[in-house]
Amino acid sequence: MYLATKPQPDAARAWLEATQQVFAQPQHEAYNVIVDLKEPVICDATSLAIIQRVDGFLRPRSKPLMTVANTIFPNALYKKHGIEGLYETFHDVLLPKIRKDCNWTGYYFERMTKVISAEGRVINPLQDVIRRISDPSITAKNKFEIAIFDPFRDLSDSPYGGQCMSHLSFKLAGKAEKKLMLTVTYRNHYYIEKLLGNLMGLAQLLSFVSKEAGVQPGSLTILSTHATTTQQCKANVGDIKNLIDECAVAVDLAEAA
Repeated sequence: MYLATKPQPDAARAWLEATQQVFAQPQHEAYNVIVDLKEPVICDATSLAIIQRVDGFLRPRSKPLMTVANTIFPNALYKKHGIEGLYETFHDVLLPKIRKDCNWTGYYFERMTKVISAEGRVINPLQDVIRRISDPSITAKNKFEIAIFDPFRDLSDSPYGGQCMSHLSFKLAGKAEKKLMLTVTYRNHYYIEKLLGNLMGLAQLLSFVSKEAGVQPGSLTILSTHATTTQQCKANVGDIKNLIDECAVAVDLAEAA
């Protein structure tokens, strides 16, 4: 059982296409939904119109889009400090300010950039991916994986909470001009509250890794093993349908202009 949505050029249009498809399913949910972005780092006026509508809808009900995106990649920190100060500032300055307790697991970027082995060795999986992609002596094209799910932290009897992203897989494609593709697996995905912010954060992450590794950014593909358009959001089904319809009209008007 799967639902393959039509590939879209960017994050906003991909959110709209996938959300329309899932909302139309029984109980407004689906399994193994495939979302594909051809050029995830691109954002035009139509995309911006969708982003503004979704952000305006979420702010009084949930978290703003950039708050969600920043859990995957803190783009403002990168722009301010560069890669030289990104990791240190994030772990030593930002996290201590926002962490509420020792069990808080809100930032995927933390898991991507700091893993401690049983022997106490600390590694940065994301930086290691960048190092290996940029090293001309390493010929691998499909061996750049980052695991997010941690059985020691994430196994519980709770039906909600914990991480929703499970795994990231980077792939190099092409010969003369290599492009970096990213495929991400989610065990559970809230398409109204989280999908667009997730896509924006992943697009920023892909752009960051591509730039630092010296390759061009390619496509972004999401596999949501379970997706829903109604759970958790503090809005009724009618509100959600109106949001989806408004965004669809914005796209139609832009394309007709």
